[in-house]
Amino acid sequence: MTVSAANKPATRPANPNFSSGPCAKRPGWSLSALEDAFTGRSHRAKAGKAKLQEVIDRSKSILGLPEDWRLGVVPASDTGAVEMGLWSLLGARGVDLLAWESFGSGWVTDVVKQLKLDDVRRLEADYGQLPDLSSVDGDRDIVFTWNGTTSGVCVPDAGWIPADRKGLAICDATSAAFAMELDYSKLDVVTWSWQKVLGGEGGHGMLALSPRAVERLENYTPTWPLPKIFRLTKGGKLNEGIFRGATINTPSMLCVEDALDALKWAESIGGLETLVARSRDNLQVVADWVAQSEWADFLAEEAGSRSSTSICLKIVDPWFTALPEDKQASVADGIAAKLEEEGVAHDINAYRDAPAGLRIWGGATVEQSDMKALMPWLDWAYAEVKAANA
Repeated sequence: MTVSAANKPATRPANPNFSSGPCAKRPGWSLSALEDAFTGRSHRAKAGKAKLQEVIDRSKSILGLPEDWRLGVVPASDTGAVEMGLWSLLGARGVDLLAWESFGSGWVTDVVKQLKLDDVRRLEADYGQLPDLSSVDGDRDIVFTWNGTTSGVCVPDAGWIPADRKGLAICDATSAAFAMELDYSKLDVVTWSWQKVLGGEGGHGMLALSPRAVERLENYTPTWPLPKIFRLTKGGKLNEGIFRGATINTPSMLCVEDALDALKWAESIGGLETLVARSRDNLQVVADWVAQSEWADFLAEEAGSRSSTSICLKIVDPWFTALPEDKQASVADGIAAKLEEEGVAHDINAYRDAPAGLRIWGGATVEQSDMKALMPWLDWAYAEVKAANA
């Protein structure tokens, strides 16, 4: 649909927070949600550890993690959780590294340039695409992001991971956990952060380990030194305290309380099934709009691999595609700036390494009504910026 630059929409989203991390708080959130925070006390005290254990227990229950998996709170957000897995587990076998956007490429860099592993296969694809998943070798370890936050491309399922694999499947699931259905029978290490799908405050990550991952930890010692913050074992055995509320470093108990609030909200609306449905409904709103748009399309080329959380859009108007790259970036940034100025949508610029475009968070904390209200504003902002640059 073409919208005149003078035709400003009448309805605004009630919540303009469409940022892809930190993400929108759950509907109805206020500072009163933190009133019961265990502040001014040690997180090692009985009540403090109980709060951390509650985060673990509620997360495990909502996600349907298998009973024999370990789940712990770790420092440094999802990045810290992934790094703990990479530094502690890799090196026992060759590894297949999958990357199709910025964060996956970051894990490739860490493994190749920091850990300096020799037996590495890089399976990579451009923004908007997936690598050839059928070429993954189950005899090797596998490292991948379930959902590419900066490209809006996710794996359609876990069918490509061999059930009889000998290697470990290490999955960065930070923008997929609580919004997409994960097949834990095909995974061994799963990580996420509080500030993504449930909109919790940042700084903390979650690390989930299968029995196969625990076995690797207890029977394999990397050749490189491990910083204290990465150590998951003591005396050759898993440090069980990490998975019982005893974190490696000092957590923010305000963030812990906020995570508990988000988890309780998730339970109150119906748990994982409802969370997944809310995110899919947001994607459908954008899909319906894209279907009639004359200037925008999904960055993800295949419908089956389109993310319902980090919804990435590219601009396909011939006027735009004829512009040099620096001018394209300026136009896309201008659209985001217009929406910011109007108080309609905050922080929806494409990620800095991604092609020029927009990135809209569609996770479960975003109301479908707000997503619907945003769509006409995208048309208005594009028309405004195009008119100013034509």
